[in-house]
Amino acid sequence: MASGIKDFATELGGRREPTAAGPSAKFAHSVVTYGLPFIAFLTGWYLFSHLYGTPDLFPSPITTFQTLLSLLADGSLLSDVASSITRILVGLFIGTAFGVFCGLVMGSSASVHAALNPYVNSLRFVSAIAWISIFMIWFGIGEVSKIAVIIYATTFTLIVNTIAGVKAISTNKLRAALSLGANARQVFAWVTLPATVPYILTGIRLSLANSYLVIVTAEMVQADSGIGFLIISARVYLAPDIVFTGMIVLGLLGLISDRAVLLISRLCFARYHR
Repeated sequence: MASGIKDFATELGGRREPTAAGPSAKFAHSVVTYGLPFIAFLTGWYLFSHLYGTPDLFPSPITTFQTLLSLLADGSLLSDVASSITRILVGLFIGTAFGVFCGLVMGSSASVHAALNPYVNSLRFVSAIAWISIFMIWFGIGEVSKIAVIIYATTFTLIVNTIAGVKAISTNKLRAALSLGANARQVFAWVTLPATVPYILTGIRLSLANSYLVIVTAEMVQADSGIGFLIISARVYLAPDIVFTGMIVLGLLGLISDRAVLLISRLCFARYHR
């Protein structure tokens, strides 16, 4: 009887119970959400390149795609991608380790925070790009100077985020751990560090974006490989299609890297997310 009353009320109101979307509905939603904006972007690019530009100055998406395939076929693009990714990963790893260590120490010690905070908040506003010339003088024009730029761009973001994570820990949590007999080392290992993990992961994502920004500039200044070198070389030879290809590859690499960090954080650190 209750079922009959429910059906009658549904017919009277002209509304039906929501049903789970099937595979076809999900596919249509994906096409509308992701496919249509992409098609609109490519169409606008194509029309703009033909109506307001010339192939020598503003290549069409077809020309850019053909250039991408050509660079993939001869192996030069993969070599440049490998060089840039290697520099980014090495610099990001070192900068993350150093930044997290400094952030935990500064966040846990009021005296250390008071002593170092003015320098951290001053240096983090100095662009890493401004240090490229100095690092080249100090470390030469090889890989060390490029990695040093990424370390600089990474460290301060991790320090600030880690300090924010430590400061956000509830005082009641710390008091509860101490009241249960935990010493300072145990409080740090079982309360402070786990509570700071979400802030550290956010800092890594922000630092990853900074790494992509500075590595291109560093490779443009002095390098014989990398995406930045590819772009600056294309400018010399007046090849905007290669420049567009380099920028598209950078965007794709950044997107993939960011999704990879998110995936790793969900798989390995899901218990620490709030």
